[in-house]
Amino acid sequence: MSRKPKRIRDAEVTKAQILDAAMEEFAKYGLNGARTENIASGSGVTKAMIYYYFESKETLYQEVLNQLALQLNELGLAKLNLKELHPEIALKTAVYEFINYQATHPKFGRILWHEALQNQGKYYKQIDWNQSYKYLLEILEKGMKQGCFRQLDPFLTAMHINGVCNFYFDAYENIKHLTPNIDLRSPEMIEKHAEAAIDFIMAGVVNKGE
Repeated sequence: MSRKPKRIRDAEVTKAQILDAAMEEFAKYGLNGARTENIASGSGVTKAMIYYYFESKETLYQEVLNQLALQLNELGLAKLNLKELHPEIALKTAVYEFINYQATHPKFGRILWHEALQNQGKYYKQIDWNQSYKYLLEILEKGMKQGCFRQLDPFLTAMHINGVCNFYFDAYENIKHLTPNIDLRSPEMIEKHAEAAIDFIMAGVVNKGE
């Protein structure tokens, strides 16, 4: 009687499965409320396997944050040659791409909100988030230098832009009740949100020569 070949787990595939399940769990409950039992069940592995790869729930959480930062930093802004574009076009492009990223990565904002509320940024500050902000700051500073943008505080303006883009998604579970007959997550509404956000941001940033 021939033996069945022993199943060999691909370590990278297993880790990816664990990270996917962990993102789902941390998005729902944050670090404090997340349970490794649920992550194990969601990824199809044992708790022992989770600790084998990530040592602790905190280590796994840090890796989830690191993955979010990598996704955001690799959003594609660097590939879009924004530095070569006119600042107004570059800013519109960056806002549009970020909103579409948020639409396709709904766990992003939830996890960061839990981090702020539960941990006051304890783990957030250990991760490199600078690249995505760097592109936005460079666009704003370039536009101000060329005179096509108003003279504003670049850091605060970047924060305000993020708020305009993010709130739609971060507060979705609340604001969906304001429009019960409209699917705010439909492609049509996401597109309308992107267009309205761009119009709003550009109206506040562009130097109209007044």
